[in-house]
Amino acid sequence: MLPPDTLFLFFTASVLLALTPGPDNLFVLTQAAQWGRTAGFAVTFGLCTGLLVHTSAVALGVAAIFQASALAFSLLKYIGAAYLFYLAFLSFRAGIAGGGKISGEALGFWKLYSRGIIMNVTNPKVSLFFLAFLPQFTDPTIGSIVPQILFLGFLFILSTILVFGLISLLAGTVGEWFQQSAKAQTVLNRMAGVVFIGLAIKLVLIRR
Repeated sequence: MLPPDTLFLFFTASVLLALTPGPDNLFVLTQAAQWGRTAGFAVTFGLCTGLLVHTSAVALGVAAIFQASALAFSLLKYIGAAYLFYLAFLSFRAGIAGGGKISGEALGFWKLYSRGIIMNVTNPKVSLFFLAFLPQFTDPTIGSIVPQILFLGFLFILSTILVFGLISLLAGTVGEWFQQSAKAQTVLNRMAGVVFIGLAIKLVLIRR
């Protein structure tokens, strides 16, 4: 078991990282504002499921592939960028739900959840970040590195749920104000589309 002071330091760093503006929390903010708090929670759980994939990849050594192979890195990021452009397209053509209101129920929890998974898994930078970040807090003298990596990944996911859950609550509340007006809702959809395009371009431009 890792020392309590190490775990506290890791958890604090993880919370600060989750608070730092980046693609994932911006994605949660946009979806919660556009579709409501439930949508934000669904996307958050999807992103955290993606973090499970990245954590397992680091623990099993798979993440090193993206560090060693430019082809694998590029292929994954282009898939992710294409998906973000697709979400931008959907946002630009989104219609107004009955009564001028929108809700995550219009898309469905599992559809929003899958968006979070795809958004996170197709970003190879997350694997490379975990590959550099998680091992710093492990200690080979107290046992196998694999369970330590998995436990640290769990703590990182917990911090992400806390921070992104708060973002979902706040953005969802603001989004409800926009939902009272069909015109404001249209503007919000367009803004979401612009954000997705920006995230896609940023993903295309990242390097190992």
